[in-house]
Amino acid sequence: MAKVTRDDVARLAGTSTAVVSYVINNGPRPVAPATRERVLAAIKQLGYRPDRVAQAMASRRTDLIGMIVPDARQPFFAEMAHAVEQAAAERGKMVLVGNSDYRDEREVHYLRAFLGMRVSGLILVSQGPSERAAAEIEAWDARVVLLHERPEAIDDVAVVTDDIGGAQLATRHLLEHGNAYVACLGGTEETPAVGDPVADHVEGWRRAMHESGRSTEGRLFQAPYNRYDAYQVALGLLAGPDRPPAIFCATDDQAIGVLRAARELRIDVPGELAVAGFDDVKEAGLTDPPLTTVFSDRPAMARAAVDLVLDDSLRVVGSRRERLKQFPSALVIRRSCGCGEPTA
Repeated sequence: MAKVTRDDVARLAGTSTAVVSYVINNGPRPVAPATRERVLAAIKQLGYRPDRVAQAMASRRTDLIGMIVPDARQPFFAEMAHAVEQAAAERGKMVLVGNSDYRDEREVHYLRAFLGMRVSGLILVSQGPSERAAAEIEAWDARVVLLHERPEAIDDVAVVTDDIGGAQLATRHLLEHGNAYVACLGGTEETPAVGDPVADHVEGWRRAMHESGRSTEGRLFQAPYNRYDAYQVALGLLAGPDRPPAIFCATDDQAIGVLRAARELRIDVPGELAVAGFDDVKEAGLTDPPLTTVFSDRPAMARAAVDLVLDDSLRVVGSRRERLKQFPSALVIRRSCGCGEPTA
């Protein structure tokens, strides 16, 4: 059977191939409703399937959005990637996801691969400032939106949550329960990069502690972001002689590791140890006890990132601050902090 072409559709619909193209691509020119219906009916009758490769070669763009995350195994990034995929599907796009594994060379590898595929745009959850990544983006003149994190080296439109304010909310809440102080499980670096959400979570904790007249000296502990390594750090911290009365964790995955360590050491949470996290991943409501945490609106952030990467008219111009779209964060109270029944 001969392959159905755009000419065949145009002949059956009684119009030109250009009009067929406008209908298939939703533009760039408008098509009268009656004509559009004839074209769609012809497409259905003939079983026509557009050649996406040819379209991409002609337009130098595909229906793909590239997305790079540090580690899709972590619940936060998995949920964020899923939200981006859903938002992209609503716009008729598909998403390719690559994992940088927190390594510059992997990030640059995926940048080159996705941009070489002529993706419609790139959503980058970067692990930190990368001069190589910035140079790659500039060389390709790529349409890039930074999501969740805003590295200092890359000056593109960014969609983030209020990381400092959210961490302040969680730390203040733990202090309001009468805890003498709140320890913090931060990231793995002593001097985190500017724009790193974990650095902002630590800064929010530090501000809340200082506002209440508490010292932060010796109360910040380094830990990997995943629950497994955080569990090992928590075992040493909770088994020591200076066990803190409360811990704010920079990520929910870390907090899940802390809860596991406390359970193994038979430390009652929240009776002997109050715990709060950040991100409100789905598992946070299923831990024992359910985890008090900070909510970030990932679906709304994902939609904003997809809209920004696809629509030039929405991309902000001006200063670095003006190119930032920040969503508010909110405290989700459950039982791990010492409150009663969970509340939204």
